[in-house]
Amino acid sequence: MKTSSALLKSVRVVLHAIAFYHIIWPIMIPAKEAQAHPHVFIVQRLDVVFDDKGLAGIRVRWKFDDMFASMIAEDHDINRSGKFETNEIQAVKEKAFSFISEYNYFMFIKIDNTPFEVKFIKNFNAILENQTLVYEFLIPCHVTATRNFKKVKVASYDPTYYTAIYFAQKKPVSLTSADAFEVKTAIREDPDTKIYFDMVHPWTLFAEFRKKS
Repeated sequence: MKTSSALLKSVRVVLHAIAFYHIIWPIMIPAKEAQAHPHVFIVQRLDVVFDDKGLAGIRVRWKFDDMFASMIAEDHDINRSGKFETNEIQAVKEKAFSFISEYNYFMFIKIDNTPFEVKFIKNFNAILENQTLVYEFLIPCHVTATRNFKKVKVASYDPTYYTAIYFAQKKPVSLTSADAFEVKTAIREDPDTKIYFDMVHPWTLFAEFRKKS
């Protein structure tokens, strides 16, 4: 029995190392050096948040595939409670999230066709429940509403294509505090953006908003 337990433990360690190599390391290399297909899969929901002046930001919710969720839980659920404590959430942010700031946090935004650089995010949270992993965070992005439509485009993708991001089939987009504005939203592939040897058009949120008459 001792030999079997030791063997199982060794196999687990090897599989963990393989998962780290194939999932985390490739996602950190520059896009021009990557030649790969997705290893991490994300189902995304976006909440378009308004204040009294106009657009205030985009709240992002990512639900990860089971394999990635298992690996993050193994590394960061230190007390094996099945949930993340405050200190564990901070560790997840530092070690399994913040590095994607180099890639605009995988969120490529344009305001009236002008690129908006995502310099920082707020309110990061990592939720582990029933072996499901979810990241939540807010991208501050302030755009004052006028009588004419302001156009916002949010393309969600990993330039290295080691992570694939898809919108949820049900309720992919929501609005918060939008009563004072006329808002239109649509989700479709963006023909103007190409990744993975120009073969993939990322799924994108197209939104328009203006003051109500």
